[in-house]
Amino acid sequence: MGKNELLQMIEQAAKEGWTELDVSDKGLTELLPEIGQLTSLTQLNISSSWGAEDKIRNQLTELPSEIGQLTNLTRLALSDNQLTALPSEIGQLTNLTELDLTGNQLTALPSEIGQLTNLTELDLTGNQLTALPSEIGQLTNLVELRLRYSRLTALPPEIGQLTNLTRLALSGNQLTALPSEIGQLTNLTELDLTGNQLTALPSEIGQLSNLVELRLRYSGLTALPPEIGQLTKLKVLDLWYNELAELPSGIFQLTKLEELDLSAGQLTELPPEIGQQLTSLRILEFSDNQLTELPPEIGQLTDLEELYLGDNLLAVLPLEIGRLRNLTILHLGTGGKRWLWGDENKKRFNKLTILPPELGQLSNLEELNIEGNQLTTLPPELGQLTNLKKLELDGNPLTSPPPEIIEQGTQAILAYLREQLEASRRQWVSKLLVVGEGGVGKTALLRALRGEPFDPELPTTHGIRIESLELEHPTEADVTM
Repeated sequence: MGKNELLQMIEQAAKEGWTELDVSDKGLTELLPEIGQLTSLTQLNISSSWGAEDKIRNQLTELPSEIGQLTNLTRLALSDNQLTALPSEIGQLTNLTELDLTGNQLTALPSEIGQLTNLTELDLTGNQLTALPSEIGQLTNLVELRLRYSRLTALPPEIGQLTNLTRLALSGNQLTALPSEIGQLTNLTELDLTGNQLTALPSEIGQLSNLVELRLRYSGLTALPPEIGQLTKLKVLDLWYNELAELPSGIFQLTKLEELDLSAGQLTELPPEIGQQLTSLRILEFSDNQLTELPPEIGQLTDLEELYLGDNLLAVLPLEIGRLRNLTILHLGTGGKRWLWGDENKKRFNKLTILPPELGQLSNLEELNIEGNQLTTLPPELGQLTNLKKLELDGNPLTSPPPEIIEQGTQAILAYLREQLEASRRQWVSKLLVVGEGGVGKTALLRALRGEPFDPELPTTHGIRIESLELEHPTEADVTM
Protein backbone atom coordinates (compact mmCIF):
# COMPACT_ATOMS: atom_id res chain seq x y z
CA MET A 1 0.00 0.00 0.00
CA GLY A 2 1.45 3.34 -1.09
CA LYS A 3 1.26 6.65 0.78
CA ASN A 4 -1.55 8.01 -1.39
CA GLU A 5 -3.63 4.90 -0.92
CA LEU A 6 -3.09 5.00 2.84
CA LEU A 7 -3.96 8.70 2.92
CA GLN A 8 -7.20 8.06 1.06
CA MET A 9 -8.10 5.30 3.54
CA ILE A 10 -7.37 7.61 6.48
CA GLU A 11 -9.52 10.38 4.98
CA GLN A 12 -12.40 7.98 4.41
CA ALA A 13 -12.06 6.54 7.93
CA ALA A 14 -12.06 10.07 9.44
CA LYS A 15 -15.11 11.08 7.40
CA GLU A 16 -17.09 7.98 8.29
CA GLY A 17 -15.95 7.79 11.93
CA TRP A 18 -14.42 4.32 11.75
CA THR A 19 -13.77 2.61 15.08
CA GLU A 20 -11.53 -0.12 13.67
CA LEU A 21 -8.69 0.05 11.15
CA ASP A 22 -6.74 -2.97 9.94
CA VAL A 23 -3.72 -2.26 7.74
CA SER A 24 -1.79 -5.41 8.61
CA ASP A 25 0.34 -6.95 5.86
CA LYS A 26 0.07 -3.92 3.56
CA GLY A 27 3.79 -3.41 3.01
CA LEU A 28 3.84 -0.17 5.00
CA THR A 29 7.20 1.39 5.79
CA GLU A 30 5.77 4.61 7.23
CA LEU A 31 2.69 5.55 9.25
CA LEU A 32 1.49 8.98 8.12
CA PRO A 33 0.95 11.68 10.78
CA GLU A 34 -2.60 12.04 9.46
CA ILE A 35 -3.35 8.87 11.44
CA GLY A 36 -3.91 11.23 14.37
CA GLN A 37 -7.20 12.40 12.77
CA LEU A 38 -8.85 9.04 13.51
CA THR A 39 -9.89 9.92 17.02
CA SER A 40 -12.85 7.51 16.94
CA LEU A 41 -10.62 4.45 16.55
CA THR A 42 -10.79 1.86 19.30
CA GLN A 43 -8.76 -0.80 17.48
CA LEU A 44 -5.73 -0.31 15.23
CA ASN A 45 -3.85 -3.22 13.67
CA ILE A 46 -0.58 -2.47 11.85
CA SER A 47 0.98 -5.89 12.39
CA SER A 48 2.62 -8.32 10.02
CA SER A 49 1.61 -11.94 9.90
CA TRP A 50 4.19 -14.56 10.73
CA GLY A 51 5.49 -16.03 7.47
CA ALA A 52 4.02 -13.33 5.22
CA GLU A 53 5.99 -12.43 2.09
CA ASP A 54 8.39 -9.49 2.39
CA LYS A 55 6.51 -7.47 -0.19
CA ILE A 56 3.38 -7.40 1.96
CA ARG A 57 4.97 -7.27 5.42
CA ASN A 58 4.78 -3.97 7.27
CA GLN A 59 8.22 -2.66 8.20
CA LEU A 60 7.63 0.43 10.30
CA THR A 61 10.78 1.78 11.93
CA GLU A 62 9.02 4.49 13.95
CA LEU A 63 5.62 5.81 14.98
CA PRO A 64 4.56 9.42 14.45
CA SER A 65 3.98 11.47 17.60
CA GLU A 66 0.38 11.94 16.37
CA ILE A 67 -0.31 8.36 17.49
CA GLY A 68 -0.93 9.91 20.91
CA GLN A 69 -4.09 11.62 19.61
CA LEU A 70 -5.92 8.27 19.31
CA THR A 71 -7.11 8.52 22.88
CA ASN A 72 -10.05 6.14 22.38
CA LEU A 73 -7.85 3.23 21.37
CA THR A 74 -8.32 0.11 23.46
CA ARG A 75 -6.27 -2.24 21.27
CA LEU A 76 -3.06 -1.47 19.37
CA ALA A 77 -1.28 -4.22 17.44
CA LEU A 78 2.21 -3.49 16.06
CA SER A 79 3.78 -6.93 15.97
CA ASP A 80 6.56 -7.92 13.56
CA ASN A 81 7.63 -4.49 12.39
CA GLN A 82 11.06 -2.87 12.76
CA LEU A 83 10.36 -0.40 15.55
CA THR A 84 13.46 0.62 17.51
CA ALA A 85 11.74 3.03 19.89
CA LEU A 86 8.32 4.26 20.99
CA PRO A 87 7.39 7.97 21.05
CA SER A 88 6.72 9.42 24.49
CA GLU A 89 3.21 10.27 23.23
CA ILE A 90 2.37 6.58 23.56
CA GLY A 91 1.59 7.43 27.18
CA GLN A 92 -1.45 9.46 26.08
CA LEU A 93 -3.32 6.29 25.05
CA THR A 94 -4.74 5.91 28.51
CA ASN A 95 -7.69 3.77 27.38
CA LEU A 96 -5.48 1.03 25.95
CA THR A 97 -6.18 -2.42 27.36
CA GLU A 98 -4.09 -4.44 24.86
CA LEU A 99 -0.71 -3.50 23.39
CA ASP A 100 1.12 -5.96 21.14
CA LEU A 101 4.73 -5.09 20.24
CA THR A 102 5.95 -8.59 19.51
CA GLY A 103 8.86 -9.04 17.12
CA ASN A 104 10.27 -5.53 16.88
CA GLN A 105 13.72 -4.09 17.62
CA LEU A 106 12.96 -2.14 20.78
CA THR A 107 15.98 -1.64 23.03
CA ALA A 108 14.17 0.36 25.72
CA LEU A 109 10.70 1.50 26.77
CA PRO A 110 9.87 5.15 27.46
CA SER A 111 8.97 5.99 31.03
CA GLU A 112 5.59 7.16 29.73
CA ILE A 113 4.65 3.50 29.31
CA GLY A 114 3.66 3.69 32.97
CA GLN A 115 0.75 6.01 32.09
CA LEU A 116 -1.12 3.17 30.36
CA THR A 117 -2.80 2.25 33.61
CA ASN A 118 -5.73 0.46 31.95
CA LEU A 119 -3.53 -2.08 30.17
CA THR A 120 -4.49 -5.67 30.90
CA GLU A 121 -2.29 -7.33 28.25
CA LEU A 122 1.22 -6.28 27.20
CA ASP A 123 3.28 -8.39 24.80
CA LEU A 124 6.93 -7.41 24.24
CA THR A 125 8.14 -10.80 23.05
CA GLY A 126 11.05 -10.89 20.63
CA ASN A 127 12.59 -7.45 21.16
CA GLN A 128 16.06 -6.40 22.35
CA LEU A 129 15.17 -5.02 25.75
CA THR A 130 17.96 -5.28 28.30
CA ALA A 131 16.00 -3.65 31.11
CA LEU A 132 12.52 -2.48 32.07
CA PRO A 133 11.79 1.02 33.38
CA SER A 134 10.68 1.24 36.99
CA GLU A 135 7.42 2.77 35.71
CA ILE A 136 6.38 -0.71 34.59
CA GLY A 137 5.15 -1.13 38.14
CA GLN A 138 2.40 1.49 37.53
CA LEU A 139 0.56 -0.90 35.19
CA THR A 140 -1.37 -2.32 38.10
CA ASN A 141 -4.25 -3.65 35.96
CA LEU A 142 -1.98 -5.92 33.92
CA VAL A 143 -3.22 -9.50 33.83
CA GLU A 144 -0.78 -10.84 31.22
CA LEU A 145 2.81 -9.70 30.65
CA ARG A 146 4.87 -11.44 27.98
CA LEU A 147 8.57 -10.62 27.68
CA ARG A 148 9.86 -13.75 25.99
CA TYR A 149 13.06 -13.89 23.93
CA SER A 150 14.45 -10.49 24.75
CA ARG A 151 17.76 -9.66 26.46
CA LEU A 152 16.68 -8.88 29.99
CA THR A 153 19.40 -9.40 32.58
CA ALA A 154 17.32 -8.31 35.58
CA LEU A 155 13.80 -7.36 36.63
CA PRO A 156 13.12 -4.13 38.50
CA PRO A 157 11.77 -4.56 42.04
CA GLU A 158 8.68 -2.63 40.91
CA ILE A 159 7.58 -5.79 39.11
CA GLY A 160 6.12 -6.77 42.47
CA GLN A 161 3.50 -4.00 42.18
CA LEU A 162 1.72 -5.87 39.35
CA THR A 163 -0.46 -7.68 41.83
CA ASN A 164 -3.21 -8.49 39.30
CA LEU A 165 -0.88 -10.46 37.04
CA THR A 166 -2.00 -14.01 36.36
CA ARG A 167 0.50 -14.82 33.57
CA LEU A 168 4.14 -13.77 33.42
CA ALA A 169 6.24 -15.11 30.53
CA LEU A 170 9.99 -14.44 30.72
CA SER A 171 11.46 -17.33 28.74
CA GLY A 172 14.55 -16.88 26.59
CA ASN A 173 16.16 -13.98 28.47
CA GLN A 174 19.44 -13.66 30.37
CA LEU A 175 18.12 -13.35 33.91
CA THR A 176 20.60 -14.45 36.55
CA ALA A 177 18.33 -13.85 39.55
CA LEU A 178 14.78 -12.89 40.47
CA PRO A 179 14.00 -9.99 42.82
CA SER A 180 12.47 -10.97 46.14
CA GLU A 181 9.47 -8.81 45.18
CA ILE A 182 8.41 -11.57 42.79
CA GLY A 183 6.69 -13.09 45.82
CA GLN A 184 4.16 -10.23 45.85
CA LEU A 185 2.53 -11.53 42.65
CA THR A 186 0.14 -13.68 44.62
CA ASN A 187 -2.44 -13.89 41.80
CA LEU A 188 0.01 -15.48 39.37
CA THR A 189 -1.22 -18.77 37.94
CA GLU A 190 1.47 -19.20 35.24
CA LEU A 191 5.17 -18.31 35.46
CA ASP A 192 7.54 -19.22 32.61
CA LEU A 193 11.28 -18.73 33.20
CA THR A 194 12.52 -21.20 30.60
CA GLY A 195 15.96 -20.61 29.09
CA ASN A 196 17.47 -18.09 31.51
CA GLN A 197 20.68 -18.24 33.53
CA LEU A 198 19.29 -18.70 37.01
CA THR A 199 21.26 -20.79 39.46
CA ALA A 200 18.77 -20.44 42.31
CA LEU A 201 15.28 -19.20 43.10
CA PRO A 202 14.47 -16.79 45.93
CA SER A 203 12.65 -18.25 48.90
CA GLU A 204 9.81 -15.79 48.18
CA ILE A 205 8.81 -18.00 45.26
CA GLY A 206 6.84 -19.96 47.86
CA GLN A 207 4.48 -17.00 48.32
CA LEU A 208 2.95 -17.52 44.87
CA SER A 209 0.12 -19.46 46.45
CA ASN A 210 -2.11 -19.49 43.34
CA LEU A 211 0.54 -20.74 40.94
CA VAL A 212 -0.67 -23.60 38.75
CA GLU A 213 2.16 -23.79 36.17
CA LEU A 214 5.87 -23.17 36.82
CA ARG A 215 8.25 -23.65 33.91
CA LEU A 216 11.98 -23.53 34.67
CA ARG A 217 13.43 -25.65 31.90
CA TYR A 218 16.99 -24.99 30.72
CA SER A 219 17.59 -22.39 33.42
CA GLY A 220 20.87 -23.51 35.02
CA LEU A 221 19.34 -24.39 38.39
CA THR A 222 21.47 -26.46 40.76
CA ALA A 223 18.94 -26.52 43.61
CA LEU A 224 15.38 -25.61 44.55
CA PRO A 225 14.43 -23.79 47.75
CA PRO A 226 12.40 -25.84 50.25
CA GLU A 227 9.68 -23.18 49.98
CA ILE A 228 8.76 -24.73 46.65
CA GLY A 229 6.57 -27.03 48.74
CA GLN A 230 4.27 -24.10 49.61
CA LEU A 231 2.94 -23.99 46.02
CA THR A 232 0.09 -26.31 46.93
CA LYS A 233 -2.02 -25.47 43.85
CA LEU A 234 0.78 -26.33 41.43
CA LYS A 235 -0.21 -28.78 38.67
CA VAL A 236 2.70 -28.38 36.23
CA LEU A 237 6.38 -28.22 37.23
CA ASP A 238 8.83 -28.24 34.33
CA LEU A 239 12.52 -28.56 35.31
CA TRP A 240 13.92 -30.10 32.13
CA TYR A 241 17.66 -29.68 31.51
CA ASN A 242 18.88 -28.24 34.79
CA GLU A 243 21.70 -29.41 37.04
CA LEU A 244 19.65 -30.78 39.89
CA ALA A 245 21.41 -33.61 41.70
CA GLU A 246 18.67 -34.15 44.27
CA LEU A 247 15.11 -33.15 44.96
CA PRO A 248 14.14 -31.01 47.97
CA SER A 249 11.69 -32.67 50.32
CA GLY A 250 9.31 -29.80 49.69
CA ILE A 251 8.55 -31.08 46.22
CA PHE A 252 6.66 -34.01 47.72
CA GLN A 253 4.18 -31.61 49.32
CA LEU A 254 2.85 -30.72 45.86
CA THR A 255 0.06 -33.25 46.06
CA LYS A 256 -1.95 -31.67 43.21
CA LEU A 257 0.93 -31.99 40.77
CA GLU A 258 -0.18 -33.57 37.48
CA GLU A 259 2.90 -33.01 35.29
CA LEU A 260 6.50 -33.24 36.51
CA ASP A 261 9.44 -33.01 34.11
CA LEU A 262 12.88 -33.66 35.61
CA SER A 263 14.51 -34.89 32.41
CA ALA A 264 18.13 -34.15 31.51
CA GLY A 265 19.39 -33.67 35.05
CA GLN A 266 21.90 -35.23 37.43
CA LEU A 267 19.52 -37.31 39.55
CA THR A 268 20.80 -40.69 40.71
CA GLU A 269 17.74 -41.91 42.58
CA LEU A 270 14.00 -41.57 42.68
CA PRO A 271 12.77 -41.27 46.28
CA PRO A 272 9.87 -43.54 47.33
CA GLU A 273 7.88 -40.43 48.33
CA ILE A 274 7.23 -39.77 44.66
CA GLY A 275 4.80 -42.68 44.64
CA GLN A 276 3.51 -42.24 48.14
CA GLN A 277 2.58 -38.55 47.93
CA LEU A 278 2.41 -37.37 44.31
CA THR A 279 -0.53 -39.62 43.49
CA SER A 280 -2.19 -37.07 41.17
CA LEU A 281 0.62 -37.31 38.60
CA ARG A 282 -0.47 -37.97 35.02
CA ILE A 283 2.85 -37.26 33.26
CA LEU A 284 6.25 -38.05 34.79
CA GLU A 285 9.46 -37.41 32.85
CA PHE A 286 12.79 -38.64 34.24
CA SER A 287 14.61 -39.31 30.97
CA ASP A 288 18.34 -38.66 30.70
CA ASN A 289 19.39 -38.80 34.34
CA GLN A 290 21.54 -41.34 36.18
CA LEU A 291 18.87 -43.58 37.72
CA THR A 292 20.00 -47.14 38.37
CA GLU A 293 16.71 -48.38 39.83
CA LEU A 294 13.11 -47.43 40.47
CA PRO A 295 11.40 -47.68 43.85
CA PRO A 296 8.51 -50.18 44.09
CA GLU A 297 6.35 -47.23 45.16
CA ILE A 298 6.24 -46.17 41.50
CA GLY A 299 3.33 -48.58 41.25
CA GLN A 300 1.21 -46.31 43.47
CA LEU A 301 0.95 -43.66 40.71
CA THR A 302 -2.23 -45.23 39.41
CA ASP A 303 -3.37 -42.06 37.56
CA LEU A 304 -0.15 -41.96 35.53
CA GLU A 305 -0.71 -41.79 31.76
CA GLU A 306 2.82 -41.08 30.47
CA LEU A 307 6.11 -42.25 31.96
CA TYR A 308 9.48 -41.35 30.42
CA LEU A 309 12.55 -43.14 31.80
CA GLY A 310 14.80 -43.43 28.75
CA ASP A 311 18.53 -42.69 28.76
CA ASN A 312 19.22 -43.67 32.35
CA LEU A 313 21.21 -46.59 33.80
CA LEU A 314 18.34 -48.93 34.65
CA ALA A 315 19.12 -52.64 34.66
CA VAL A 316 15.78 -53.92 36.03
CA LEU A 317 12.22 -52.72 36.48
CA PRO A 318 10.15 -53.30 39.62
CA LEU A 319 7.24 -55.72 39.25
CA GLU A 320 4.96 -53.00 40.63
CA ILE A 321 5.18 -51.16 37.32
CA GLY A 322 2.37 -53.44 36.19
CA ARG A 323 -0.06 -51.57 38.46
CA LEU A 324 0.00 -48.46 36.25
CA ARG A 325 -3.16 -49.52 34.43
CA ASN A 326 -3.86 -46.01 33.02
CA LEU A 327 -0.47 -45.75 31.32
CA THR A 328 -0.64 -44.99 27.59
CA ILE A 329 3.06 -44.17 26.95
CA LEU A 330 6.07 -45.91 28.49
CA HIS A 331 9.50 -44.76 27.29
CA LEU A 332 12.45 -46.88 28.39
CA GLY A 333 14.67 -46.41 25.37
CA THR A 334 17.08 -43.95 23.78
CA GLY A 335 16.47 -40.56 22.24
CA GLY A 336 16.01 -38.27 25.25
CA LYS A 337 15.54 -34.52 24.85
CA ARG A 338 19.12 -33.63 25.73
CA TRP A 339 20.34 -36.06 23.05
CA LEU A 340 18.15 -34.35 20.50
CA TRP A 341 19.91 -31.09 21.38
CA GLY A 342 23.24 -32.70 20.48
CA ASP A 343 24.77 -33.08 23.94
CA GLU A 344 26.50 -36.31 22.97
CA ASN A 345 28.97 -36.33 25.87
CA LYS A 346 26.19 -36.85 28.40
CA LYS A 347 24.42 -39.60 26.48
CA ARG A 348 23.34 -42.53 28.67
CA PHE A 349 21.63 -45.83 27.96
CA ASN A 350 19.45 -48.13 30.02
CA LYS A 351 20.74 -51.69 30.35
CA LEU A 352 17.60 -53.77 30.64
CA THR A 353 18.22 -57.46 29.94
CA ILE A 354 14.71 -58.61 30.85
CA LEU A 355 11.27 -57.10 31.11
CA PRO A 356 8.87 -58.14 33.88
CA PRO A 357 5.81 -60.13 32.66
CA GLU A 358 3.70 -57.65 34.64
CA LEU A 359 4.08 -55.17 31.76
CA GLY A 360 1.38 -57.26 30.10
CA GLN A 361 -1.09 -55.84 32.66
CA LEU A 362 -0.79 -52.30 31.20
CA SER A 363 -3.99 -52.75 29.24
CA ASN A 364 -4.22 -49.11 28.06
CA LEU A 365 -0.66 -48.87 26.77
CA GLU A 366 -0.43 -47.40 23.26
CA GLU A 367 3.32 -46.69 22.93
CA LEU A 368 6.25 -48.68 24.29
CA ASN A 369 9.83 -47.64 23.55
CA ILE A 370 12.58 -50.03 24.68
CA GLU A 371 15.21 -49.12 22.10
CA GLY A 372 18.91 -49.39 22.87
CA ASN A 373 18.70 -51.87 25.76
CA GLN A 374 20.18 -55.38 26.04
CA LEU A 375 17.05 -57.49 25.65
CA THR A 376 17.35 -60.89 23.97
CA THR A 377 13.68 -61.88 24.42
CA LEU A 378 10.34 -60.25 25.05
CA PRO A 379 7.95 -61.69 27.64
CA PRO A 380 4.97 -63.40 25.96
CA GLU A 381 2.69 -61.39 28.27
CA LEU A 382 3.29 -58.31 26.09
CA GLY A 383 0.93 -60.00 23.65
CA GLN A 384 -1.91 -59.00 25.98
CA LEU A 385 -1.36 -55.29 25.16
CA THR A 386 -4.25 -55.12 22.70
CA ASN A 387 -4.19 -51.29 22.55
CA LEU A 388 -0.49 -51.09 21.66
CA LYS A 389 0.02 -49.18 18.41
CA LYS A 390 3.74 -48.40 18.54
CA LEU A 391 6.48 -50.74 19.74
CA GLU A 392 10.08 -49.53 19.28
CA LEU A 393 12.73 -52.24 19.64
CA ASP A 394 15.79 -51.09 17.66
CA GLY A 395 19.20 -51.58 19.22
CA ASN A 396 18.41 -54.75 21.19
CA PRO A 397 20.09 -58.14 20.48
CA LEU A 398 16.70 -59.86 20.22
CA THR A 399 16.45 -63.52 19.21
CA SER A 400 12.77 -63.80 20.11
CA PRO A 401 10.72 -62.60 18.33
CA PRO A 402 12.85 -63.52 15.31
CA PRO A 403 13.92 -60.77 12.88
CA GLU A 404 11.39 -61.78 10.23
CA ILE A 405 8.57 -61.16 12.71
CA ILE A 406 10.03 -57.85 13.94
CA GLU A 407 10.28 -56.59 10.38
CA GLN A 408 6.50 -56.96 10.00
CA GLY A 409 5.79 -54.41 12.69
CA THR A 410 3.98 -54.06 15.98
CA GLN A 411 0.86 -56.11 15.27
CA ALA A 412 2.85 -59.06 13.93
CA ILE A 413 5.05 -59.00 17.05
CA LEU A 414 2.02 -58.95 19.34
CA ALA A 415 0.42 -61.85 17.45
CA TYR A 416 3.63 -63.86 17.80
CA LEU A 417 3.79 -63.15 21.53
CA ARG A 418 0.14 -64.11 21.98
CA GLU A 419 0.81 -67.47 20.34
CA GLN A 420 3.74 -67.99 22.67
CA LEU A 421 1.63 -67.09 25.66
CA GLU A 422 -1.14 -69.48 24.67
CA ALA A 423 1.33 -72.30 24.10
CA SER A 424 2.91 -71.77 27.51
CA ARG A 425 -0.30 -71.30 29.46
CA ARG A 426 -0.65 -73.82 32.32
CA GLN A 427 -3.37 -76.43 31.81
CA TRP A 428 -5.12 -77.70 34.94
CA VAL A 429 -6.09 -81.15 33.64
CA SER A 430 -5.82 -84.60 35.26
CA LYS A 431 -7.14 -88.03 34.27
CA LEU A 432 -8.80 -90.54 36.58
CA LEU A 433 -9.40 -94.08 35.36
CA VAL A 434 -11.95 -96.28 37.17
CA VAL A 435 -11.56 -99.96 36.27
CA GLY A 436 -13.56 -102.94 37.54
CA GLU A 437 -16.02 -105.75 36.83
CA GLY A 438 -19.43 -104.93 35.39
CA GLY A 439 -22.19 -103.95 37.79
CA VAL A 440 -19.92 -103.14 40.76
CA GLY A 441 -20.87 -99.43 40.81
CA LYS A 442 -18.23 -97.58 38.80
CA THR A 443 -20.81 -95.33 37.10
CA ALA A 444 -22.61 -94.69 40.41
CA LEU A 445 -19.28 -93.68 41.99
CA LEU A 446 -18.54 -91.22 39.19
CA ARG A 447 -22.06 -89.77 39.50
CA ALA A 448 -21.52 -89.27 43.23
CA LEU A 449 -18.23 -87.44 42.56
CA ARG A 450 -20.09 -85.16 40.17
CA GLY A 451 -22.76 -84.44 42.77
CA GLU A 452 -25.48 -86.32 40.94
CA PRO A 453 -28.13 -88.40 42.82
CA PHE A 454 -27.88 -92.16 43.18
CA ASP A 455 -29.99 -94.12 40.66
CA PRO A 456 -30.50 -97.85 41.48
CA GLU A 457 -31.89 -98.47 37.97
CA LEU A 458 -28.70 -97.44 36.10
CA PRO A 459 -27.93 -99.83 33.25
CA THR A 460 -24.57 -101.57 33.06
CA THR A 461 -21.95 -99.58 31.13
CA HIS A 462 -20.65 -101.33 28.02
CA GLY A 463 -17.14 -100.34 26.88
CA ILE A 464 -15.59 -97.03 27.99
CA ARG A 465 -17.45 -93.98 29.23
CA ILE A 466 -15.78 -90.56 29.49
CA GLU A 467 -17.09 -87.79 31.75
CA SER A 468 -15.64 -84.49 33.06
CA LEU A 469 -15.46 -83.26 36.63
CA GLU A 470 -14.78 -79.54 37.24
CA LEU A 471 -13.28 -78.39 40.56
CA GLU A 472 -12.26 -74.99 41.86
CA HIS A 473 -8.53 -74.62 42.43
CA PRO A 474 -7.81 -74.60 46.19
CA THR A 475 -5.34 -71.63 46.04
CA GLU A 476 -5.57 -70.01 42.56
CA ALA A 477 -8.47 -67.56 42.23
CA ASP A 478 -10.69 -67.87 39.15
CA VAL A 479 -9.01 -71.14 38.10
CA THR A 480 -11.09 -74.22 37.34
CA MET A 481 -9.49 -77.67 37.17
